[in-house]
Amino acid sequence: MSKILELREKRAKAWEAAKAFLDSKRGSDGLVSAEDAATYDKMEEDIINLGKEIARLERQEALEAELNKPVNTPLTEKPAIPGMDTKTGRASDEYRKAFWNVMRSKNPRHDVLNALSVGTDSEGGYLVPDEFERTLVQTLEEENVFRKLAKIIQTSSGDRKIPVVVTKGTAAWLDEGEEFDESDSVFGQTSIGAYKLGTMIKVSDELLNDSVFDLENYISTEFARRIGAKEEEAFLVGDGDGKPTGIFNATGGAQLGVTAGSATAITADEIIDLVYSLKAPYRKNAVFLMNDATVKAIRKLKDGQGQYLWQPSLTAGTPDTLLNRPVYTSAYAPTIEAGAKTIAFGDFGYYWIADRQGRSFKRLNELFATTGQVGFLASQRVDGKLILPEAIKVLQQKA
Repeated sequence: MSKILELREKRAKAWEAAKAFLDSKRGSDGLVSAEDAATYDKMEEDIINLGKEIARLERQEALEAELNKPVNTPLTEKPAIPGMDTKTGRASDEYRKAFWNVMRSKNPRHDVLNALSVGTDSEGGYLVPDEFERTLVQTLEEENVFRKLAKIIQTSSGDRKIPVVVTKGTAAWLDEGEEFDESDSVFGQTSIGAYKLGTMIKVSDELLNDSVFDLENYISTEFARRIGAKEEEAFLVGDGDGKPTGIFNATGGAQLGVTAGSATAITADEIIDLVYSLKAPYRKNAVFLMNDATVKAIRKLKDGQGQYLWQPSLTAGTPDTLLNRPVYTSAYAPTIEAGAKTIAFGDFGYYWIADRQGRSFKRLNELFATTGQVGFLASQRVDGKLILPEAIKVLQQKA
């Protein structure tokens, strides 16, 4: 039995024991004593810690799988004829090699400059080679939970118009000889732009000159961590001013589904009401999104039959569930406080993320020369917007 599966079963048993303890200690008034509450909180803390350890082991397992991939592929076909079927442009081996030579070398040779001219960026800086760009996007998906849920499109221009059906036509019963009523669908239009997101890394000359140092892996991982975190924050709570519009934003965000009766708590009935405030067609692919602190607050809730709404996952790679729907968490989702929108439920495929093609990458040689460092700038242009606000509903705490 794998360590991850063993911990999942242990967490599930701990959760069952915590539920049984809570049920046995409730008095006739439905409350538990302070001493029993402290004991339960300790049990719950152990469950949370087990979940964190499971997540760490899963990340470690994914990293080991990536590092254990073969560095080359076996020869299974006829040798290629020189000059035939070679990659060109930014995908070529020559471009990739020249790109990293420039990153490591202060004074690139003419052959390097000639290779890099293939991918000149009109906005300045070098476009990242295709191989590195794919690594960066893959790492973003691991760091950024929202990109797993949303729809991602590629745009070649700064603005993309998206037609949206505002109201749909209807049918009507007709008597014999009665004329057909006109009932046209009404179309609207929304647009996705491209906001610039960037960051800078400084690397010492010693590391650049050290052939053992994996510059490619370090830069891709660090850029992904920074950009992924800032992206996810905007996709959730961005106000649309120079950044994407988040689902929890008052303007352009998700529709209000339920207003809680308390500013500091959530009831089981309110979560059930939130689920059914979403139209049935959207519930098919709907998931929950909230902060970890909100999960802790609703972990004890039960339905009318006495069943706990939240259930831990027993299968590796699958999320925990709430009312049998997947639960995803993000540190950037609002926490429970007066007037805050704390839980989102819906089909996040209607949130579109538009990636402007190509990521810009630039090396700064002289700016930090006095400290023996070289700067690296990375930027991308991205926007995000909820195309159909009715596809996601949010629960808002009482003001």
